[in-house]
Amino acid sequence: MTRAFFAPGRVNLIGEHTDYSGGLVLPAALELGARLEGEAADRIRLESAERDGVVDLDPRGEPGEGWGRFAGAVAAELDALGRPPVGFAGRLSSNVPVGAGLSSSAALEVVIGAALCTVADFPIEPMALAQAAQRAEHRAVGVPCGIMDQSASLLSEKDCALFLDCRSLDYRIIPLGLEAADLAVLIIDTGVKHEHANGGYAERRASCELGAKLMGVSSLRDLTAHDLPRAREVLDDVTFRRVRHVITENQRVLDTVAALESDGPRAIGELLDASHRSMRDDFEISVRELDLAVETAIENGAIGARMTGGGFGGSALALVAREDVSRIQVAIDGAFAEHALGIPDTFVVVPSKGAARDR
Repeated sequence: MTRAFFAPGRVNLIGEHTDYSGGLVLPAALELGARLEGEAADRIRLESAERDGVVDLDPRGEPGEGWGRFAGAVAAELDALGRPPVGFAGRLSSNVPVGAGLSSSAALEVVIGAALCTVADFPIEPMALAQAAQRAEHRAVGVPCGIMDQSASLLSEKDCALFLDCRSLDYRIIPLGLEAADLAVLIIDTGVKHEHANGGYAERRASCELGAKLMGVSSLRDLTAHDLPRAREVLDDVTFRRVRHVITENQRVLDTVAALESDGPRAIGELLDASHRSMRDDFEISVRELDLAVETAIENGAIGARMTGGGFGGSALALVAREDVSRIQVAIDGAFAEHALGIPDTFVVVPSKGAARDR
């Protein structure tokens, strides 16, 4: 019997590089995602509409090559949880831009995991599947990612954000009200490909862990703004700025949720702007193209804008009035041309429901 599965990418509205410190995040799933169609088989045999090569693996999981690393890692993590060794033969397609900071890898992991669990009649709670997919990414590419991306892909709801506590794994669905407010989330994909495995991501995580250790806490989640004066005395300048970003970003997530619930989406602009400044100056994960995209969007009427994702390239987001989308897109194209930079790909995304079995 042919079955089809879908898992979305995500855009993180606010709460960047906080998840692996047990912090707070506020992502939303996209209408863009990975789709897998096929049926139960004796092995895992997958081909892709966008990626080269064919995956052919033991259903218990084994090291793969290329994008097959993700399939093998997901299967191995599920095998460790007791999933029966049933394979899946099918075709994968995805319209999540790779390297844009929109979690194309999490969509891939989740859709493969959902298919493997379904054909094996292996019930699994969404958060347990998210954790297995997170471990699979660690296994596949060695990136010490947090739990945000996979959780957003599985748990999100339409026109809502997922308010997730990455320490307790408690979460709430927060209505965004973008449709009612006639607002849109504009993505500016700079085309600068980020490669977390190149070390920047791991270095930032190591700085956060060092900061927590020197401050005498298990993770930065245990610190608040009241601890910043002591942190400045205890930590070197770079580590202090990394720590300050995480502490203040956690508070910005709380403030954004409060603003959404009390005043609606038009009230969160300055929080988005402040988040970008913190990532640019304290966490130092922005690049010239991201800064230009954010500055141009704000100068041309965006309610707020920030880079999104792990940084070192990828995308920015801007919260804009729908009537201003085209004008801001033109302004961004003009700004990039003026600076002799490649024209970015700009498009509107719609906060959407999480992973689902299509049939």
